[in-house]
Amino acid sequence: MTGQPLLSVSDALARVLAGAGPVGSEAVDYAAALGRTLVEPLAARRTQPPFRSSAMDGYAVRAANAQTGAELRVIGESSAGHVFEQPLNSGEAVRIFTGGALPEGADAILIQENAKRDADRVRVLTGVTEGQFVRAEGLDFRSGDVLVEPGQRLSPRMVGLAAATGNVQVHVARKPCVAVLSTGDELVPPGAEPRRGQITASNNSALCALVEAAGGEATDFGIAADDLDTIRAACRRARDEGFDVLVTTGGASVGDHDLIRPALAAEGMTLDFWRIAMRPGRPMMFGTLGGMRTLGLPGNPVSAHVCAWLFLVPLVRALLGRREIHHRLERAQLSIALPANDWREDYVRGRLTFDSHGVPVASPAQKQDSSMLRVLADSNCLIVRAANEGPQPAGSVCRVLRLTDFD
Repeated sequence: MTGQPLLSVSDALARVLAGAGPVGSEAVDYAAALGRTLVEPLAARRTQPPFRSSAMDGYAVRAANAQTGAELRVIGESSAGHVFEQPLNSGEAVRIFTGGALPEGADAILIQENAKRDADRVRVLTGVTEGQFVRAEGLDFRSGDVLVEPGQRLSPRMVGLAAATGNVQVHVARKPCVAVLSTGDELVPPGAEPRRGQITASNNSALCALVEAAGGEATDFGIAADDLDTIRAACRRARDEGFDVLVTTGGASVGDHDLIRPALAAEGMTLDFWRIAMRPGRPMMFGTLGGMRTLGLPGNPVSAHVCAWLFLVPLVRALLGRREIHHRLERAQLSIALPANDWREDYVRGRLTFDSHGVPVASPAQKQDSSMLRVLADSNCLIVRAANEGPQPAGSVCRVLRLTDFD
């Protein structure tokens, strides 16, 4: 390769993420918080459990007089939601069920398997120790405890925790708003019949889905024809409507019909970089238009998706204030040999599986053409090859990025 060296992937990503932070926050009901990113600590508003309770069915007793062979008088019953209010005295027991509150004076549970009941008397078959099968007040959490730190995306388990802690509302990051625009006279929307020389567009669908899976809010701007004024109008609309990110696909190279750069430049975009030393996705572009970040991705669907996975997904995470922004590289064994790589960092589509010993094995797809969506859909990882990396034999260690369906 001749001329000025192209930007590396790591340097390009650093520029895309520079200054990116949360775009705002809002309070939402806990039931609508699934997948949202927390911006304030989730602190308990109550103590759980709020009283000492039984972990088993049996009898609430005093451990000191519930030793093997002892006989106790049963004076009542406590079950979940129904409290026995009378204090427990020496020589007495209260029939209790899982979740039931311990009466005052009880300090252990004699489980029913270790007891023999006869009318209002119960014999201890195996003695107990103080605290046995008792859930202490506040065993799970106490009022004021911070249970989830900001920057975490709320899982179904965390939503349940929010409900249990009394947090009817939680404070979460506003979803970054991302506009997705495809360009090209050769594209028709799904469902339309392409004429000769045209294909069905897929980038809008895939990229909007990727943004939503990462926690953002995507708006499909459709397909713009190869016309400078049309493309300028779409870019202007995204800026004027306050989108945080504009993603374009196609028209990012140097051909006569590649109009993304001139259209954005005419609208006042400040170009940060154009072209990266990577495959697929070399002609990717990044800049800012007012307060809006712009990512110009290649038109080939695989190139667009790989670039979006490497750059757009971390950007959405950063705009959400997520604690973990970057993808995690893992190690695996190559199933087949790979030849030496050229000057570009290569992202090879493949499948990650595990052998009988649990060792991860990465298998590159046989065909790597950047137009092949079927190969991309069948892949669950990208095998990352460094620029100018030498040949790699089968069984050698490689680096992989998992292509997770939901971030």
